[in-house]
Amino acid sequence: MANSNRTNTLCGWLGLSGLILLMDQASKCAVERTIEYAERVEINSVLNIVHMMNPGAAFSLLADAGGWQRYFFIALASGVSVWLVWTMRQCPNRLEAASYSLVLGGALGNMVDRVWRGSVVDFLDFHWSNSHWPAFNLADTAIFIGVCIFIVSTIGSRNHQVHDEGDNSDHENNKGMR
Repeated sequence: MANSNRTNTLCGWLGLSGLILLMDQASKCAVERTIEYAERVEINSVLNIVHMMNPGAAFSLLADAGGWQRYFFIALASGVSVWLVWTMRQCPNRLEAASYSLVLGGALGNMVDRVWRGSVVDFLDFHWSNSHWPAFNLADTAIFIGVCIFIVSTIGSRNHQVHDEGDNSDHENNKGMR
């Protein structure tokens, strides 16, 4: 029965990753079909939708590296994805599993871009006045949120563990006083 629950839970988390992948790819297809490359559509005073292609990583890291980075990032995303699925199979707590699922969906979304398009489609352009944050996409957003959830769950679990250890030592000290 425990294996059945573990399998059902894993399928749910993989389903979330798949949903993120589909939403990411659908949004990128919509941008490619409706906005010319390098075109900027103003949504409001802080958000534009743009059509950019990023052959590098976050903040265009390695964008001008000559092409090898495409295969490096495909291999990296593949390895990370396998590790994330393996880790999710170990039945981590819900927050950790959610974080892994978000990162997996985002990693796969950007990996699909690298395989199919040669680079990643970025389209969310947040700005204040003339200062622009580098354009990003839904996959990047899922990865960012997943990492934030992982950090919070790790800090929370460490604080809980330290608190539990303190309770146990208090309990042991009280036993000696009886």
